[in-house]
Amino acid sequence: MVILSKKVLEVENLVFNYPDGTNALDGLSLSIEKGKKIAILGANGAGKSTLFLHLNGILKPKQGNIKFRGKKISYKKKELQNLRKNIGIVFQDPDMQLFSSSVFQEISFGPLNLGLSEIQTRERVDEAMQIMEITDIKDKPTHLLSYGQKKRISIADILAMKPELIIFDEPTVWLDPKHSKEILGFINQINKKGTTVILSTHDVDLAYQWADYIYIFS
Repeated sequence: MVILSKKVLEVENLVFNYPDGTNALDGLSLSIEKGKKIAILGANGAGKSTLFLHLNGILKPKQGNIKFRGKKISYKKKELQNLRKNIGIVFQDPDMQLFSSSVFQEISFGPLNLGLSEIQTRERVDEAMQIMEITDIKDKPTHLLSYGQKKRISIADILAMKPELIIFDEPTVWLDPKHSKEILGFINQINKKGTTVILSTHDVDLAYQWADYIYIFS
C-alpha cells in the first residue's frame, strides 16, 4: 500500500549568503503540510522574505534542498515554471507586483501567461475578483487605487493562477485594524477552500491566534 505524504514542501539544511556576505539562512529546515496555515514569526531581517524567494525558485540556495510534493527542485526552466504556477507569493508591497493599466488586465496576466484561453482566463479573473470583492473596480487604473485596494488586487493576481500554496509576506503591514481584519478574513476563506497558506509576521498575537503551526526566526 502506498501512503501519500501530507507534506507539500520540505526544506532541508538551507544555507544562503547574499553577495555582500550577509548570512541570510544558515542550515534552515522545515516542512509544510498540505492545507495548513503556517506562520513565520520574526523581526525584519530575520530571513523570512529570503526563505520565501527560495520556496518558489527565485533564489537558489548555496547548500541544502527544497522538495515540492516530495521531489527535489532541480532548477530546470520547465520545473521552475511548474513550481511558480503552484506556489504563489503575495509581496509585502503591492506596488512591487502590480504593473498593468487596469485591474482586469492585471489579474488576467498570469492565466494568459499560462496559455489559457480568453474564456478560461475571464472565468478565473471573475472568480478571483468575486473572492476579493473587487468586481466593482475591475476597469479602474491600478495606479489610482488605494493601498488597501492594491493589496486585494495583488492577492487576486495569485488566486487567478490557482496555486496549491500561497505565501503572504507581511499581509497586514501598513493596514489599519479594520483592513487588517478584512485581509485575514480573505486569507482564511482561501485556506478553507483547500489552499495551503504561509504567512510571515512580526505580530506574536496574530501568529498564535491564526496559525496551525509557527516557525520562529531569530
